[in-house]
Amino acid sequence: MIEIRPFGAAQFGEVDALWRAVFPEDPPHSRPDVVIPAKLAVQPDLFLVAVENGHVLGTILAGYDGHRGWLYKLAVHPKARGCGIGSRLVRAAEGALADLGCVKINLQVRLSNQEVAAFWRRMGYDVEPIVSMGKRL
Repeated sequence: MIEIRPFGAAQFGEVDALWRAVFPEDPPHSRPDVVIPAKLAVQPDLFLVAVENGHVLGTILAGYDGHRGWLYKLAVHPKARGCGIGSRLVRAAEGALADLGCVKINLQVRLSNQEVAAFWRRMGYDVEPIVSMGKRL
Protein backbone atom coordinates (compact mmCIF):
# COMPACT_ATOMS: atom_id res chain seq x y z
CA MET A 1 0.00 0.00 0.00
CA ILE A 2 1.29 3.46 -0.91
CA GLU A 3 1.56 5.93 1.95
CA ILE A 4 1.96 9.71 1.60
CA ARG A 5 4.04 11.14 4.45
CA PRO A 6 6.63 13.80 5.25
CA PHE A 7 10.16 13.23 3.95
CA GLY A 8 12.62 11.59 6.32
CA ALA A 9 16.38 12.18 6.18
CA ALA A 10 17.01 8.48 5.61
CA GLN A 11 15.20 8.84 2.26
CA PHE A 12 17.72 11.32 0.84
CA GLY A 13 19.48 8.77 -1.38
CA GLU A 14 16.27 7.52 -2.95
CA VAL A 15 14.94 11.04 -3.54
CA ASP A 16 18.30 12.07 -5.00
CA ALA A 17 18.18 9.16 -7.46
CA LEU A 18 14.52 9.84 -8.32
CA TRP A 19 15.07 13.53 -9.03
CA ARG A 20 18.17 12.85 -11.12
CA ALA A 21 16.12 10.39 -13.21
CA VAL A 22 13.01 12.57 -13.52
CA PHE A 23 14.72 15.97 -13.82
CA PRO A 24 17.96 15.17 -15.70
CA GLU A 25 18.35 18.68 -17.09
CA ASP A 26 17.78 20.61 -13.86
CA PRO A 27 20.26 23.44 -13.29
CA PRO A 28 22.79 23.24 -10.43
CA HIS A 29 20.62 25.29 -8.05
CA SER A 30 17.91 22.61 -8.35
CA ARG A 31 20.14 19.65 -7.44
CA PRO A 32 18.90 17.50 -4.56
CA ASP A 33 21.92 18.35 -2.39
CA VAL A 34 20.92 22.03 -2.66
CA VAL A 35 17.12 21.80 -2.59
CA ILE A 36 16.59 19.21 0.13
CA PRO A 37 18.57 20.92 2.92
CA ALA A 38 16.95 24.25 2.02
CA LYS A 39 13.46 22.74 2.19
CA LEU A 40 14.20 21.00 5.48
CA ALA A 41 15.07 24.42 6.93
CA VAL A 42 11.72 25.95 5.90
CA GLN A 43 8.37 24.15 6.29
CA PRO A 44 9.85 20.62 6.22
CA ASP A 45 6.38 19.17 6.83
CA LEU A 46 5.46 20.36 3.31
CA PHE A 47 8.01 18.01 1.71
CA LEU A 48 5.94 14.89 1.04
CA VAL A 49 6.95 11.49 -0.29
CA ALA A 50 4.96 8.56 -1.60
CA VAL A 51 6.35 5.37 -0.08
CA GLU A 52 5.58 1.71 -0.75
CA ASN A 53 7.32 -1.12 1.08
CA GLY A 54 9.86 1.38 2.43
CA HIS A 55 10.80 2.73 -1.01
CA VAL A 56 10.21 6.27 -2.30
CA LEU A 57 8.07 6.28 -5.44
CA GLY A 58 7.27 9.98 -5.60
CA THR A 59 7.78 13.44 -4.12
CA ILE A 60 6.22 16.87 -3.96
CA LEU A 61 7.38 20.03 -2.24
CA ALA A 62 4.94 22.74 -1.21
CA GLY A 63 5.43 26.15 0.28
CA TYR A 64 3.19 28.85 1.73
CA ASP A 65 4.15 32.45 2.34
CA GLY A 66 0.88 33.54 3.95
CA HIS A 67 -0.44 34.88 0.65
CA ARG A 68 -0.28 31.97 -1.77
CA GLY A 69 1.06 28.48 -1.99
CA TRP A 70 3.48 26.93 -4.44
CA LEU A 71 4.08 23.39 -5.62
CA TYR A 72 7.48 22.12 -6.74
CA LYS A 73 9.31 18.91 -7.57
CA LEU A 74 6.35 16.65 -8.28
CA ALA A 75 8.18 13.50 -9.32
CA VAL A 76 6.97 9.93 -9.76
CA HIS A 77 9.30 7.04 -10.48
CA PRO A 78 8.94 6.15 -14.19
CA LYS A 79 8.02 2.53 -13.37
CA ALA A 80 5.25 3.69 -11.00
CA ARG A 81 3.51 6.16 -13.29
CA GLY A 82 -0.14 5.77 -14.20
CA CYS A 83 -1.11 4.46 -10.74
CA GLY A 84 -2.38 7.75 -9.32
CA ILE A 85 0.69 8.51 -7.20
CA GLY A 86 1.14 11.99 -8.69
CA SER A 87 -2.51 12.83 -8.12
CA ARG A 88 -2.36 11.62 -4.52
CA LEU A 89 0.76 13.68 -3.85
CA VAL A 90 -0.86 16.80 -5.31
CA ARG A 91 -4.05 16.31 -3.29
CA ALA A 92 -2.03 15.76 -0.09
CA ALA A 93 -0.01 18.92 -0.70
CA GLU A 94 -3.16 20.89 -1.52
CA GLY A 95 -4.73 19.67 1.72
CA ALA A 96 -1.68 20.63 3.76
CA LEU A 97 -1.68 24.10 2.19
CA ALA A 98 -5.43 24.52 2.75
CA ASP A 99 -4.93 23.58 6.41
CA LEU A 100 -2.54 26.55 6.66
CA GLY A 101 -5.19 28.90 5.23
CA CYS A 102 -3.91 28.94 1.66
CA VAL A 103 -6.59 29.79 -0.92
CA LYS A 104 -4.45 30.02 -4.11
CA ILE A 105 -1.72 27.71 -5.37
CA ASN A 106 0.78 28.48 -8.12
CA LEU A 107 3.24 26.28 -9.95
CA GLN A 108 5.49 26.53 -12.96
CA VAL A 109 5.93 24.17 -15.89
CA ARG A 110 8.55 24.52 -18.59
CA LEU A 111 6.99 25.47 -21.94
CA SER A 112 8.59 22.43 -23.55
CA ASN A 113 6.92 20.01 -21.14
CA GLN A 114 3.44 19.66 -22.58
CA GLU A 115 2.88 16.22 -21.04
CA VAL A 116 3.33 17.66 -17.56
CA ALA A 117 1.18 20.68 -18.40
CA ALA A 118 -1.59 18.28 -19.46
CA PHE A 119 -1.32 16.46 -16.11
CA TRP A 120 -1.73 19.75 -14.21
CA ARG A 121 -4.74 20.68 -16.34
CA ARG A 122 -6.34 17.34 -15.40
CA MET A 123 -5.67 18.24 -11.76
CA GLY A 124 -7.67 21.47 -12.21
CA TYR A 125 -4.85 23.95 -12.82
CA ASP A 126 -5.07 26.44 -15.67
CA VAL A 127 -2.60 28.62 -17.54
CA GLU A 128 -2.94 32.16 -16.21
CA PRO A 129 -2.42 35.36 -18.22
CA ILE A 130 0.73 36.37 -16.34
CA VAL A 131 4.42 36.45 -17.00
CA SER A 132 6.60 34.51 -14.60
CA MET A 133 9.75 36.44 -13.78
CA GLY A 134 12.73 35.58 -11.65
CA LYS A 135 16.08 36.86 -10.51
CA ARG A 136 18.97 34.69 -9.39
CA LEU A 137 20.65 36.03 -6.24
